[in-house]
Amino acid sequence: MADRPGLDAGANCQLFAYEVLRHFGLTPPDLRSSELWADTESTTRVAVARPLGLMLFNADDEAYGAHVGVWVDDGRVLHLCAEVGRPVVWEMGEFAARRRYKVLIGIKRVVGSPHPHPHPPRYPHGEGLPGL
Repeated sequence: MADRPGLDAGANCQLFAYEVLRHFGLTPPDLRSSELWADTESTTRVAVARPLGLMLFNADDEAYGAHVGVWVDDGRVLHLCAEVGRPVVWEMGEFAARRRYKVLIGIKRVVGSPHPHPHPPRYPHGEGLPGL
């Protein structure tokens, strides 16, 4: 992702989600949402969300331009929210209630990376996350 800015130059939902995973010792690929959904080398599609899973949402079932968040626990997803202007944790119903996020395209899990934290710390409203 050498031609794409890092968090220092601003962020989008994918860059934010990938940095969260890196904070917990995972090595996600630097891919855009449609590339992420198609990827089979660094990630795998899963049917059930677990902490640190990548959640892809869109207004339709297309992965192109999908919004990416990170599964926290108990039906909650951490994401960089343009609507709010900062990272937030939403319940799944909050995504479904918005036209631009109403479709859960699916869940991706980073493969081949150690998972140093079996239970990542809870961040009810994003407090305590790096850079917040």
